[in-house]
Amino acid sequence: MDLSDYRSDEFFDELIGPGGRPRAAARAAIKYLKGLDDDELAERKAACELAAMVAGITFRVYFEDTGVDRAMPFDLIPRVIALKEWQQIEAGLKQRVLALNRFIDDLYNDQQIIQDGVFPADLLEGSVNFREHCRGISPPLGIWAHICGSDLVRDGDGTVYVLEDNLRIPSGVSYMLENRQVMKRVFPELFEDSGIQPVDDYCSQLYDTLASLSPRPVDYPGVVVLTPGMYNSAYFEHAYLAQQMGVALVEGRDLLVDDNDEVWMRTIAGLSRVDVIYRRIDDDFLDPEAFRKDSVLGVPGLMRAWRAGKVALANAPGAGVADDKVVYAYVPEIIRYYLGEAPLIDNVPTYKCREPEEMAYVLDHLDELVVKPANESGGYGMLIGPRSTRKEQKQFARLIQADPRNYIAQPTLALSTCPTFVQGGVAPRHVDLRPFILSGLHTYVTNGGLTRVALKAGSLVVNSSQGGGSKDTWIVDTGGA
Repeated sequence: MDLSDYRSDEFFDELIGPGGRPRAAARAAIKYLKGLDDDELAERKAACELAAMVAGITFRVYFEDTGVDRAMPFDLIPRVIALKEWQQIEAGLKQRVLALNRFIDDLYNDQQIIQDGVFPADLLEGSVNFREHCRGISPPLGIWAHICGSDLVRDGDGTVYVLEDNLRIPSGVSYMLENRQVMKRVFPELFEDSGIQPVDDYCSQLYDTLASLSPRPVDYPGVVVLTPGMYNSAYFEHAYLAQQMGVALVEGRDLLVDDNDEVWMRTIAGLSRVDVIYRRIDDDFLDPEAFRKDSVLGVPGLMRAWRAGKVALANAPGAGVADDKVVYAYVPEIIRYYLGEAPLIDNVPTYKCREPEEMAYVLDHLDELVVKPANESGGYGMLIGPRSTRKEQKQFARLIQADPRNYIAQPTLALSTCPTFVQGGVAPRHVDLRPFILSGLHTYVTNGGLTRVALKAGSLVVNSSQGGGSKDTWIVDTGGA
């Protein structure tokens, strides 16, 4: 691999430091890859693609009318982070999720944070993800978001920020796990005495987290993964996680709630009790008795069973109230309020359009800022100011003025880059990182997470649905270097 002409300009590069020298944690990987000639690299690349295809690593894009799953683009150059730095990030993520769970529990019960004037009441009133059905409920351990995926980015000076928190149905962990398997298969020698921290225990940690939620004190609670079905964009992941945990993958029609508010699964051997449901269905479609009446994906009576304490749901319904990009702007205050601590990882500086002065600034600087609606995901519905047209800026100005509560704006970050194979060689491409945090009796953070990479030159959008791919993420113990 030839890196002699590799330049990331003003961007912080994850592998290559100033002067073109590899960063300490990446030295071994870079040295190894540099030792491979073009033919060897082409063979390894082809082997990676074949291994990914055999593993069935796919996703679906809803706006495409093909009905065909796509292979997830995968780049064989890993992203590398030193263990010492990662341990600081890990502590920050645990702090953040603990505070967010206390926040959600408070909102559905005493709302003390509103009474104390830290969080605005009108912001909650305008939340589309606040569920009235959840008022007065406090799940076991006060935990609502048992599985969280927080997106991290690194700015030009190397500072790591939280870009957003995904507390409803975060996806992508299966790609993280499969990427590691592919790398181990294609580069087994790189994992010998390399200090790369493992990720393989995620599924056992997930199962233990789910089982610990069981309302019945039994040795082997009934745990299932509830999927909307094979046409969902993340169906691969639903099937993968169920298979890895050794639990049933079910659709709504496979479950029923009886007159005692207990949940049962239909099997060829009769009914089987269900204690814990890892649901991958949005709140709106979870239970037609409580939410959308026309939903055929959910289970009638499921909210009754949950409110009665007969079944545990992960994530709990209503957890999305904290998964609002406007709520995100208040997370530093939320951490200080509930934990009495300063945030260990900062937010990206954020302008709240609901504040008149901040909205005025945003409207005057639309060509410089990234504007986001409160509840979109997948990189949709955004304005990337520096790459927008005057017509698009005027359109967003109208949208913001019509519904200021629904929009935030952030400066355009100089996202870090990572060497990536492209046509014609290796070039820098922007990356982000989604670690996964499990909260139950214990809190667990994945070693690294899913690195998403924007495969188009200069693009800041890393989402797979918009042309992004992924990389394996290595947390490497360099002995404190």
